[in-house]
Amino acid sequence: MMLRFQRRIAAPLALLHSGLSDRERERAWHAARSGRARVVVGTRSALFTPLPRLGLILVDEEHDLSFKQQEGFRYSARDLAVIRAQRSGCPVLLGSATPSLESLNNALRGRYGHLRLPERAGGAHAPRLDLLDIRSARLDGGLSPVMLRLTGEQLQAGNQVLLFLNRRGYAPVLTCYDCGWVAECGRCDARMTLHLQSRLLWCHHCGSQRRLERRCPECGGGEVHPMGQGTERLAETLGQRFPDVSLVRIDRDATRRKGSLERLLGEIREGRHTLLLGTQMLAKGHHFPDVTLVGILDVDQGLFGADFRAAERMAQLITQVAGRAGRAEKPGRVVIQTRHPDHPLLHTLVRQGYDAFARMALTERRETQFPPFSHQALLRAEAHDERLPRQFLELAMALGRELAARDVEFWGPVPAPMERRAGRYRAHLLVQGAERARLQRLLARWVPRLPDLEGARRVRWSIDVDPQEML
Repeated sequence: MMLRFQRRIAAPLALLHSGLSDRERERAWHAARSGRARVVVGTRSALFTPLPRLGLILVDEEHDLSFKQQEGFRYSARDLAVIRAQRSGCPVLLGSATPSLESLNNALRGRYGHLRLPERAGGAHAPRLDLLDIRSARLDGGLSPVMLRLTGEQLQAGNQVLLFLNRRGYAPVLTCYDCGWVAECGRCDARMTLHLQSRLLWCHHCGSQRRLERRCPECGGGEVHPMGQGTERLAETLGQRFPDVSLVRIDRDATRRKGSLERLLGEIREGRHTLLLGTQMLAKGHHFPDVTLVGILDVDQGLFGADFRAAERMAQLITQVAGRAGRAEKPGRVVIQTRHPDHPLLHTLVRQGYDAFARMALTERRETQFPPFSHQALLRAEAHDERLPRQFLELAMALGRELAARDVEFWGPVPAPMERRAGRYRAHLLVQGAERARLQRLLARWVPRLPDLEGARRVRWSIDVDPQEML
């Protein structure tokens, strides 16, 4: 993005993100504060940069979950961008091919202006989307025979193929066939992911690692076996099926070294790699004009997630990945492997597009009174003792009910979906109100009194307004 701005805008620019050194960030901050830098390009924290003559705020991919700071100081950069623009008296543009349901609802209600771009850049045609039923298919490394055939045809024609699997590592499960042992994290209620290249078992939630053992640590019997696919295992399978094709893998493990991601993306654009495999790092914002086939290998978990936003996230991801196909003169095709080809949400998305899906999802949200038709705050508590978070939240709920208006509801307390994480037990209390003003009035009276509750100092607690994840 920085390169694109530099090519098109003559004014001085400043770049701000966490990957910079302290000196680089300080230099960019002072350039913005003094007015020397006329444009600031950055991640969510760049929103707090002082700009003496702020005239426009652009939020690209406004739906993206990364705009919400989840730890420490919690805030939504997208929502704060709207507030900062309002106070500065300047316009704010929220851009996305897959707008969040909150932003789309604001546009439909007339609170936001709604600017549509119905045509693709450069006159390219929208790709064809197809559902591929894999219920009875014998998969090879997560790939169906049809997907392998389509991939081979496009590679033979000299085109590029992108295969998307949003799961890094070699396999998400390591198990013993003799006794049923499964490699689990000792600090989280989660299974450890096998990373075969480094011969490590890795918890993707707390970061703990341990060396891979050849034999089962439970029964000492036969060898342990990986189950499921990650990008590392998929790359191995593709290398065996297409040995003469240049393959590149783009995920967090393959791009750890500074500059490696930029180098690999440049090689893709130059045509040095024809088979592209990656996670969501490869899904958004990239222009690969020779990609004619995009294969999406595993999206079914988004159809039945416990979070009410799971289907929205799934639809956004599918649409974003699909946007990598057919971006120039060559027509594109997107094939989605699924074991639920009759699911109505998938059918609406594939046949009618994201806009129809979003309107359908908004109707469901309205009927269930979930956001954006209500407003939420999540009180989280955690401790090393399993009982303490629940006890604290019970007292917090009793206090909240004394202070709340009638139309404010308290749900819980309940254990978090992943109750134990990094050695601490976690529980949630969800507060929901039909009107934001009443919920805010409750929070203004309730939160200052929480530190005085019995047991408050024995737990780590936090309040998250408009929570985007319930994990």
